[in-house]
Amino acid sequence: MNGEAASQQAAMMTANLQGIGFGYRPRAVYACDPAHSRGRFYPEDESPTRTPFQRDRDRIVHSTAFRRLKHKTQVFIAHEGDHYRTRLTHSIEVAQIARALARALFCDEDLAEAVALVHDFGHTPFGHTGEEALNEKMALWGGFDHNAQSLRVVSRLERRYAEFDGLNLTWETLEGLVKHNGPLADSGGKGLNGRPVPGAILVYNELHDLELDRFASLEAQCAAIADDIAYNAHDIDDGLRSGLLTLDMLRELALPGRILAEVKDRYPRLDPVRVGHELMRRQITLMVEDVIATARAGLDEIKPQSAEDVRAARRTIVTFSPEMAQDERELKSFLYNNLYRHPSVLEVRKAADRVVRDLFDAYFAEPREMPEGWREGLERVDNHIKARDVADFLAGMTDTYALKEHERLFDRTPELR
Repeated sequence: MNGEAASQQAAMMTANLQGIGFGYRPRAVYACDPAHSRGRFYPEDESPTRTPFQRDRDRIVHSTAFRRLKHKTQVFIAHEGDHYRTRLTHSIEVAQIARALARALFCDEDLAEAVALVHDFGHTPFGHTGEEALNEKMALWGGFDHNAQSLRVVSRLERRYAEFDGLNLTWETLEGLVKHNGPLADSGGKGLNGRPVPGAILVYNELHDLELDRFASLEAQCAAIADDIAYNAHDIDDGLRSGLLTLDMLRELALPGRILAEVKDRYPRLDPVRVGHELMRRQITLMVEDVIATARAGLDEIKPQSAEDVRAARRTIVTFSPEMAQDERELKSFLYNNLYRHPSVLEVRKAADRVVRDLFDAYFAEPREMPEGWREGLERVDNHIKARDVADFLAGMTDTYALKEHERLFDRTPELR
């Protein structure tokens, strides 16, 4: 780089650093700019050393809800093996991919990472099994949705700060948390595709409008597709480790089949364990590169000049190409039929379902069985409030704590193996 170019670059960096402190990274005009965040529900002084989005990420990482993800199921119950993914390791992998996508698209990496790290805060113990059980138990009182529960956690249930409940995250992080998979409502506030907007989101939105009828930022879109890329790869890895999946089964699929053929051609004597790892890392790379190319083409077509233009685009920009989307649908269908619905997994899910239902019934019938801080006054409130408080307590449990509570309250607890 010659002296003139270096001087121009330094001047550009200085201009961009104004009002951003030490948080500068090159970003495009369509990216979310932390210097112009819409702010927090409770106003706070800005940090001289961190951007608002960096502070959000740090608050998320230091929260109790984040630590609990360590002992929450992804596919396999934690005690089935130390090397299987949990919600925590899954979230970290999603965050890494989200940052890579945001970097390639010149978005704000910290915001993409924050949305990725917080996106599973509302998951119950035992993964989707726990969510389905809790949703049925809450049917009379608005149901249960893990995305809405994530919003409750960060806006109300975390109690760490002297001046407010929740984490008081920025508008952009909350928007990404709620809408990373797309708009939730039409312009009249009615839910889309026959699905009502979860009550917890509607209640919060009345106080702090998250624009539920618009798309989320590019950073949130990066986090959303990073979630798909991460679990499509690591569920294969965990499935191979468990023995429920085999490399021969995966060779019948378009995307894994192509990759495995390339690996065999280049490394004909490679042991099966390393073949599986090669498959996972190459699949992630192919998917990430496909998304980057597709998103860049979308940006060239739409030509957004601001983050608001992204929200108004009426389409998801960070997405797979049609060809990769077809391969990904085939892979998801395969994993659903051969891993998530495998008889041994279903047997564990059946036992986990019973644990969650038993605990809900026990706490609802006798709130005093819940710890101090949860049980006070619940005997004197209506059933709607009591049920929601029980759901909040139960959703926050780890797998291990749920099993311990079941052992305390019942004579016999199912074996989750």
